[in-house]
Amino acid sequence: MKVEALLQLDNQLCFPLYAASRMVTKLYQPLLEKLDITYPQYLILVVLWESDALTVNEIGKKLMLETNTLTPLLKRMEIKDIIKRTRSKIDERQVIIKLTDKGSSLKQQALCIPTELLEGVKGQFPLERVDRLKNDLKALLEVLT
Repeated sequence: MKVEALLQLDNQLCFPLYAASRMVTKLYQPLLEKLDITYPQYLILVVLWESDALTVNEIGKKLMLETNTLTPLLKRMEIKDIIKRTRSKIDERQVIIKLTDKGSSLKQQALCIPTELLEGVKGQFPLERVDRLKNDLKALLEVLT
């Protein structure tokens, strides 16, 4: 392959990852509108549904997001009464994020989202390929981080 060919769009790893991410997020949008949350807020909720009462830094680590990206999202979620932000009694520099009753109840409403999302692609992209792709992307993330 010629060096110039490396700069062609079809030869870029970044573009299919970027475009697929945008398209998947677009598939989530109508499902999340019913819950009145955005995709990044959904990811925060998924983390908190697994383990409530985490610091902003712990959430950021799990989602690979910086604090300055998370803080505005968390503030909007607090305004919507989905989460509660409090300072740690042990270390005031740490902010603890806990689900409110409303945030906890959204879990029941969100249970159908993964299934509904996969239903949309199942015919054209079998679940075995979805699992293989997910595992390959996790392996790529491990190499990149």
